[in-house]
Amino acid sequence: MDKPKVVLGVSGGIAAYKACELLRRLTESGHEVRVVPTASALHFVGAATWSALSGNPVSTEVWDDVHEVPHVRIGQHADLVVVAPATADTLAKAAHGLADDLLTNTLLTARCPVVFAPAMHTEMWEHPATQENVATLRRRGALVIEPAVGRLTGVDTGKGRLPDPGEIFEVCRRVLARGVTEPDLMGRHVVVSAGGTREPLDPVRFLGNRSSGKQGYALARTAAARGARVTLIAANSTLPAPAGVDVVPVGTAVELREAVLRAAPEADAVVMAAAVADFRPAAYAAGKIKKKDGQEPEPVTLVRNPDILAEISADRARPGQVIVGFAAETDDVLANGRAKLKRKGCDLLVVNEVGERKTFGSEENEAVVLGADGSETAVAHGPKEALAETVWDLVADRLS
Repeated sequence: MDKPKVVLGVSGGIAAYKACELLRRLTESGHEVRVVPTASALHFVGAATWSALSGNPVSTEVWDDVHEVPHVRIGQHADLVVVAPATADTLAKAAHGLADDLLTNTLLTARCPVVFAPAMHTEMWEHPATQENVATLRRRGALVIEPAVGRLTGVDTGKGRLPDPGEIFEVCRRVLARGVTEPDLMGRHVVVSAGGTREPLDPVRFLGNRSSGKQGYALARTAAARGARVTLIAANSTLPAPAGVDVVPVGTAVELREAVLRAAPEADAVVMAAAVADFRPAAYAAGKIKKKDGQEPEPVTLVRNPDILAEISADRARPGQVIVGFAAETDDVLANGRAKLKRKGCDLLVVNEVGERKTFGSEENEAVVLGADGSETAVAHGPKEALAETVWDLVADRLS
């Protein structure tokens, strides 16, 4: 089979060196990559580096190899074009259809999915001109990843940092796998919860669960690759932030509820994949609970945590909002799932069986997605991103 053909455009920003890691991941995973840097990008990383890493010639000029008509052919033959980093200048040229070098010519001739990974200073990213250019590109079907928050050039810190190359690669991989030109969640805002809440007993102990957060992160990463603006509310997770996703860290069920209620009013869909503790200790010990010789410990009294899924399902923040819940069951999986779906009032409920060696911490999952309309969608054992794709398929159908 022919290797998927990827064009890696590189703009003239300090983050250009990070594109080498993205290039390595693309080539090592079996993609044929043609690097098209701007002239400015070559001030940061030379043509020899791009050529050696990709195994293909590198040029910035439409006049090179004219007999091959590179300014037309490169874009025409591509399965994906990804620009990383994409500077404010490149975004502006792409939005306005300018074509003064090989990269911008390639963008005009490409009829495949196009992904931009912006990187610039915060003020440049937030400028109305840049925001209008980004909106234009998204309206035309391009996937513009939200930049990360972190250290920028010099001592500056803020939004504008290039997302981790590994996470950009994951976006590219998902876009190529779907094989569609226009992302179906473009213009949508989705909220995803992930991880497991922890309810403190004292300064060193807590009640928790085994959730790794991997399924929630797969949902967030997949939604971003389908064009959505994603708010990921992460409970006690150490996983790397998916590219283009706003991560809100929380600890307890009460904190998670507050974060969900803040984000839900602007969301088209809310997917509650986090493992939320049903109970918390009624009292918190300010000091470490000591073991006393000859004495049994005092019983721990528990109180109920708020039922976030039932709350947001009963009081929808906006008309047409789609609510998805998760149910981890150990027995009578489907029967308990159907009862929970009715009790919670959500639109979809992802039901899976859990146990000592099932689901938690694994890279795979299998489930049945129950719909309030009586539908049942089985998802066979496989990568958690496959389940995520199915969930977003069902959500997109309901949103449309």
